[in-house]
Amino acid sequence: MFKNVFISTLVSILFNTAIAGLLTVISFEESFWINFVFSQCIGLSIYAVNSTVICHIADKRWRLATLVFTFPGSIMFGVTLAAWLTGAGDWSDPKAWVAVVIGLFFGGIGSITYFLSQRIELLNAEVKQRRMNEMESEKRQMEAQLKMLQAQIEPHFLFNTLANVSSLIDTDPALSKKLLERLNDWLRIALVRARSDNATLGDELDMLENYLQILKIRFGDRLRWTADVDGEARGQVFPPMLLQPLVENAVRHGIEPKIGGGEIIIRATLVEKVLHIKVSDTGVGLLNNDGAGTGLANVRARLATLFGERGRLTLEGNVNGGVTAMLELPR
Repeated sequence: MFKNVFISTLVSILFNTAIAGLLTVISFEESFWINFVFSQCIGLSIYAVNSTVICHIADKRWRLATLVFTFPGSIMFGVTLAAWLTGAGDWSDPKAWVAVVIGLFFGGIGSITYFLSQRIELLNAEVKQRRMNEMESEKRQMEAQLKMLQAQIEPHFLFNTLANVSSLIDTDPALSKKLLERLNDWLRIALVRARSDNATLGDELDMLENYLQILKIRFGDRLRWTADVDGEARGQVFPPMLLQPLVENAVRHGIEPKIGGGEIIIRATLVEKVLHIKVSDTGVGLLNNDGAGTGLANVRARLATLFGERGRLTLEGNVNGGVTAMLELPR
């Protein structure tokens, strides 16, 4: 508040000085000093008295009625004060009344400028507030959409895992117990991960390791994997459940149909503020799967929601078999 008062006072002094210079040029009074004193006394009186009225009277009608009297009154007070300071005449001097008219003219211009600037500032504040409300609304809509998409990703994995547990209970109780323990660990990590706003790619890879360990109970030696991710890439903020659908897609459509199974290789690098992630498999390849499954469609939808056109997911077949899914995320 003090800063605003200081700036307003400084602007008023500069405005008054400009008026004094103009009056000297047109020879209203030969002495710049006298014009300066009169301009400052009148201008600062207008500013001090009427800004006090504006700040302390909230009702617009009462404020306007008060300003009708305080505005000319502040000008006459300023003229009286300046005449006393300079000794240049009194109210019997016609120039005193001319000074009142000049004060009304320039004071009116200054007041109109002030009110317009205040109105513009108020409109700008309203626009900013409206924009903030719109951004908050968009953020809530985006979060709701992300949660909906994430809810579509997780059940498939959960249902498959629970089905595996059910089938193992009678044939291999120890393995079914191990699978349940792994699933419990994965759920605990996934819940913490989903609620965090600052989780990293490293956190996602740790959760993915647990996920693959669950699948390995089912696939055994038919499923192998490696992760080649440098420290800089691991430290990047990463959206939850964006990588697992790619790995799940590689397992379901690449590794599982292949008799001997295969390997999944995850690579990530940060190049010119773009995070590049590749999930490659040595499975059966694209075949009739064109990459339009529900899991990949959800990943594309989440990318569009989070990054717009800057986030991309592409698929391509490997020369020696298998598929590589490539993610590009702007930083």
